[in-house]
Amino acid sequence: MFSLISAREAADFINDGVTVAIGGAGAGHAVPDRLMQGLGERYEQTGGPRKIRVLHPCGIGDNDSRGMNHLAHEGLIDTAIGGYWGNAPKMVALALENKVKGYNFPQGVLGHLVRATASGKPGIITPIGLHTYVDPRLEGGKLNDITTEELVEVIEIDSKEYLFYKSIPVDVAFIRGTTVDCEGNLTMEEEVGTFSMLSIAQAAKVNNGIVIAQVKRTSDGHSDPGQVKVPGIFIDHVVVEPEQEMTFLTAFDPALVKRDVAYEAEELRLEGVKRVVSRRAALELRPGIYVNLGYGMSDGVPIVAQQEEITDELVFMIEQGAIAGIPTTGLNFGAMFNPTAIVDDVYQFDFFHGGGLDMAFLGFAQVDRTGNINSTRFNNFITGSGGSIDISSAAKKLVYCGTFAVKAEQQITVDGLKVTNPGKAKKFVDQVEQVSFSGKSALERGQDVFYVTERAVFTLTPEGVMLLEIAPGIDLQKDVLAMMEFEPIISTELKTIDPRIYRDELLGLKSHFQQLKKQNF
Repeated sequence: MFSLISAREAADFINDGVTVAIGGAGAGHAVPDRLMQGLGERYEQTGGPRKIRVLHPCGIGDNDSRGMNHLAHEGLIDTAIGGYWGNAPKMVALALENKVKGYNFPQGVLGHLVRATASGKPGIITPIGLHTYVDPRLEGGKLNDITTEELVEVIEIDSKEYLFYKSIPVDVAFIRGTTVDCEGNLTMEEEVGTFSMLSIAQAAKVNNGIVIAQVKRTSDGHSDPGQVKVPGIFIDHVVVEPEQEMTFLTAFDPALVKRDVAYEAEELRLEGVKRVVSRRAALELRPGIYVNLGYGMSDGVPIVAQQEEITDELVFMIEQGAIAGIPTTGLNFGAMFNPTAIVDDVYQFDFFHGGGLDMAFLGFAQVDRTGNINSTRFNNFITGSGGSIDISSAAKKLVYCGTFAVKAEQQITVDGLKVTNPGKAKKFVDQVEQVSFSGKSALERGQDVFYVTERAVFTLTPEGVMLLEIAPGIDLQKDVLAMMEFEPIISTELKTIDPRIYRDELLGLKSHFQQLKKQNF
């Protein structure tokens, strides 16, 4: 039977050197933030526990002080293993200063690894991460000099290479739900995602560890068995946080967990370069496809789809587990308005890893001459991969979205683009600082790869990166080629980017989709 305790009492269960696995994602999406805060406060007050290891499959933080930032104390954490780091700047600072050992592995891989740990497997074997910074022949996912242990290795099966990620035993699980019933069964009716809560809890229990759940409320009754996400037999302690928010930005919005509830369409505003890039990227959409979106520049694509009234023709799928709704943007990214279903993220990644995605829109920091992408580490700023490596390793078509140069300035007019400042730094470089996506591997897999910016559009060919389109109103040599460290192949059919994307008018995608459907009927 579970016991009700305070967050501070929960922190007292954490001993020196243990491994703590934490569920949830992003800016408060089912994040047990009060448990993390309690652990951080205990360390500040007592100096303990010391040298623990933390495993979080998803990134957890608000870019400021919450989530993993609660635990960013020198001496508290020995090693942090995470799927994304960018929303926990205080933890990033410790890693950059060699004050904590750190690994960044793909989010889906870590979710599957927790499930493998729960089932007693030695690890998982997958091609996800090959020839990226996760590959031990490059960096092995290690973030700094003091991180030396190899947690992933290359193996060969039937003359094909794979990566073997080693299981990580879990001593303590921090999970979250909405309600715990009289028997300790946990339901997640107000959570934007269910994530890997069950796998994390099971991984702790099979290792004779403990599970601590944060919830909004308790119930004297019994939950419907089909609604239980983590059975009470796996939960040892419960911390009730009545003020628990749905996310760090949203107290509660039923539209994020229900199909038929209206929502405020604040996200329909797109401005500047993001508007231009999102509109050009959206021209790649086709009816009836499974679509994934990355965080940042590319999350403008569903906004365009809403404006064009084509969302019913697409199936948006995000790695946090929501399906067939409208993805949110900004810090709330990872949730969906009016989803059809919310599944555990590990099952979503099963579909992604298997090649189920037709198209993915992702962001980039750098592109090099062989089509490699860096979206994870730039100028010693660590963000991490999140689910991008999982997604880019198997989606049939990839559309990378970003600005052409760093801190460029331009005037967007109805006639196109006028570059007034070419940029502070080049993003199309000879060699990326870190390989988050391998162009060579993409060609071997037969993927279609495009790079969309406000100034130019490129594609990946066996001969290298090819320039396909340039913005109306710009000079090819001065505004494009001079701001690249390598000379791209220039298409013999070089075109002008569709000028409609720069104007204040619809792109006509609804009628275009109707025509495509008629052609394929």
